[in-house]
Amino acid sequence: MTQKIVMLQPIGAEQEANIRALLPEGFSVSAIKGRSPDDVKAGVADADYGVWWDLPISADVVAAAPRIKLFHKWGVGIDNIDIEACRARGIRIARTTGSNAVPVAEATVGLMIAVARCIVQAHVATVAGGWPKTEVSQRSILVSGKTVGILGLGAIGKGVAKRLRGFDCTILYNNRNRLPEAEEQALGVQYRTLDAMLAECDILSLNCPLTPETAGLINAARLARMKRGALLVNVARGGIVVEADLVEALRSGHLAGAAVDVFDQEPPPPDHPLLHMPNVVCTPHTATSSYENSRRTIMHWLGNIMRVHKGEEIPPQDVVL
Repeated sequence: MTQKIVMLQPIGAEQEANIRALLPEGFSVSAIKGRSPDDVKAGVADADYGVWWDLPISADVVAAAPRIKLFHKWGVGIDNIDIEACRARGIRIARTTGSNAVPVAEATVGLMIAVARCIVQAHVATVAGGWPKTEVSQRSILVSGKTVGILGLGAIGKGVAKRLRGFDCTILYNNRNRLPEAEEQALGVQYRTLDAMLAECDILSLNCPLTPETAGLINAARLARMKRGALLVNVARGGIVVEADLVEALRSGHLAGAAVDVFDQEPPPPDHPLLHMPNVVCTPHTATSSYENSRRTIMHWLGNIMRVHKGEEIPPQDVVL
């Protein structure tokens, strides 16, 4: 019997063809066409394996999947899957650990530069017929030489730290577990408590997972601890930041700007304030996306699907359940 893999998010025809070309004999792949819960439930109805991104795998979706053996994340965040519902059904969960570290770290630094140097705003004004040299020079700051605080020093956070060393930045970090001193020295980072890091940094980079402990962590009180004129970059998860508090900090001028790749609700409503603020750069949860990285990620999750199919063990670093 053909083993069916369903991509639980709409994807382009070219991407679907790329996946199909890598499938071993006896496997097929299809992708759902819409983003509603009903689309996801219909997609899993006759599938053996499901690959998901940002559309939630709820208990209702799990209940609609009588044949599913494994839900595999295209990425690493597992905040949008009902783990207990999967556990009750004996469904495995895995993720592509490390596969997105390079593109997300690169995007993080790119967004820092974009918001610090007002690149997007300058582009929009220039193509509209303006020539905003004075405005840009008055608002633009350098990333070089700044103190950058990284919240979450996993594979992505470490990648950000490595890239920032070329900018002669002072790099602070806060993490659930402090690194050994030798690793701190090798990375060129200094540990701080969260409140101390917020008070010292010129740029705050959010690179931690969304968990019960980090949900709403960056709220009005913590934003108030940051320097006036600081910048915030969030490529982690929207739920880590209280968005209304971030909007107020930007409107008041306490924060000079923000770059946001992730939102509490995705996609955000068209009237979301962050989409219409002149000191904010927004991207559609694409920090992990790059054409060059796509094949490697496909091979990663496809390898784990094949392991489950053959009764082999998934590598421990990829196992969620």
